[in-house]
Amino acid sequence: MKMYRLYTLAVFFVVMACAACLQAATNAGYQMITTEQLKKLLDGDTVMTVVDARNPEEYQEVHIKGAINIPQKQFSQHRDKLPGDKSAMIIFYCNGVKCGKSKKAAAMALEIGYDNVHVYAEGMPVWEEKGMPIYTGPDYEKRIATTIISPGDLNRLMETGGEGYTVVDVRDEEEFTEGHVPAAINIPVATFASRSDILDKEKKIIVYCNSGGRSYNAYRKLMKLGYKDINQAIFADWKEAGLPVKNSVMQP
Repeated sequence: MKMYRLYTLAVFFVVMACAACLQAATNAGYQMITTEQLKKLLDGDTVMTVVDARNPEEYQEVHIKGAINIPQKQFSQHRDKLPGDKSAMIIFYCNGVKCGKSKKAAAMALEIGYDNVHVYAEGMPVWEEKGMPIYTGPDYEKRIATTIISPGDLNRLMETGGEGYTVVDVRDEEEFTEGHVPAAINIPVATFASRSDILDKEKKIIVYCNSGGRSYNAYRKLMKLGYKDINQAIFADWKEAGLPVKNSVMQP
C-alpha cells in the first residue's frame, strides 16, 4: 500500500509539472507543439512559417526541411523574413528542450504583433532522431564522434588539473555573462575560427555550450587546426548536476 501511494504521488507530481510547463508557455503567449503535431502540419495543407532560431552554421549543416533561419540573437535584423500577415502561423525551434533560443525568438515575434506563435521545444535533436524530413548541408555526412567529458569529471579536472587545461564557452557573450562554468573563457562560435589560435595546443581543451550544437562546431574546427586533446561538455548538464556557475566576465 505504501509503495502504491508513493507511485501515485510521483505520477501526480509529474502530471503537475507538465501542466505547469504548458501553463507557463500559454502565459507567455505562445503555444507548444510536439514532433508529431509539427509533422502532421507539414504533411497537410496548413500555411505556416517554420523558423530555425539557431546560428547560421548550425542551420547550414542540418535543419528541418522548409525552415528558414532567423538567429535569435539577430532577430531584429532578420524580422523581415517573417510573413507580413501578423495572424500567420509561425513555429520556432532550436536545439531541444534545454535550448532557450526558440522561446526567446517566439517572445520577440509576439512583441512585434504576431499572435499565432508556436514553439517546437523538442527541436532539432528529436526531429532528427525520429527520422523526420531534414535538409543536410555538405558537412553533415562528415559528423564525428566527440569525446564527452561529464560534469563530475570536468569539475574534478578544474579542482586538480593545475594549468594543463582551458575551458572555452562558445556561446554568445550575453549568455556567458548570465552564467558560465568557473574559469571558462568566452570565444563565441561565430568568431571561433579567427580567435581559436590563442589556445595552447599542448593543453587539454574543453569546449561547451548549452546543448551541444555550437560546441560541436567548435570541436570540429579545433580538430582541423591540429588540436589533439579536445573534449566537449554540456552546460545544461553542468547546471543540472548542481555545480558552481559564475556570472563574472572572463575574456581571453
